[in-house]
Amino acid sequence: MPDSPTPAERRILAAIRAVPAGQVASYGAIARRAGLPGRARLVARLLGRNGDPALPWHRILRSDGRIAFPAGSEGFVEQARRLQAEGVEVRNGRVRLPPDEGTLDAALWGPR
Repeated sequence: MPDSPTPAERRILAAIRAVPAGQVASYGAIARRAGLPGRARLVARLLGRNGDPALPWHRILRSDGRIAFPAGSEGFVEQARRLQAEGVEVRNGRVRLPPDEGTLDAALWGPR
């Protein structure tokens, strides 16, 4: 990752760091939380070049709950291991994502 992240990258990193242990979010949800709706690929690119070992990258998944690494790869195994260590159930490389809270109405009035 560059030495000095852009303001958008700083917002994305803050949104990733805000995901608590034992919880997960999609790339798109992180982009929305960072104020960058529709920029899920930017989130993925930023994570792909991340060098911060403290960043909880493993909590971020594809929109369907799948781990983005190829099944069986080192990254896939490491992400699944980290998620399971936090109590997240991983089945066939997939995690159940929380309901999408992409809008204020959904966040306030959606089912819990």
